Amino acid sequence: MSVKVSCLSFRQPYAGLVLDGVKTVESRWRPVLSGVENQTLAVHIAQRDWEGEDWRAVLTHTLGMDHTQIQALLESGERFGRGVVAGLVEVGVTWHCPASLPEEDLQDLKRSAVLTGLEEKHLTRLSNPRWLKAPLYSRGHKDMWTVEIPSQLLPP
Repeated sequence: MSVKVSCLSFRQPYAGLVLDGVKTVESRWRPVLSGVENQTLAVHIAQRDWEGEDWRAVLTHTLGMDHTQIQALLESGERFGRGVVAGLVEVGVTWHCPASLPEEDLQDLKRSAVLTGLEEKHLTRLSNPRWLKAPLYSRGHKDMWTVEIPSQLLPP
C-alpha cells in the first residue's frame, strides 16, 4: 500500500529547515503551492545547495542561534542525503507579499521564511513537518510532481 502526494524539491539547507520546523513560510517567485492549499506535500531534497548565505544571517542574527545550533540543524537536514523524498508538510494559504510592509511584519516573515528579500514573492504557510522513516530515492523536478510513498515509510 502507498500514498500519492504532490512533491516539491527544496535546496539545502531549506529542505532540512522545513522538515525540522524552523522554516514555516516558503517563498517562491510564482504561486507554486497555491494549488495544494490544505493538502500534504512531500519534501524532496535537491542535489544542489541554495546559493547565498542569507539563511545563515537570519539564523544567527534574527533567531539568535549560535554556531553549534546551526551545525546541528545542518546535520539533521542531511540525515537522508540528497536526491530523496525525505518528509511531509501541510500546505497552508499562499499570498503575495507586498513591496512595502511595516518593519515588524517583515521581520516576522524573515524569521518564518529564514530568508531576506521577501517583498513581491509568493509566500506559503507550512505546518506539521515530519520526516519519513527512511528516504525515498527520486529524481527532482523543476515544478511540482506526484510521488508515491510506500506506507512503511510514512511517519506515525
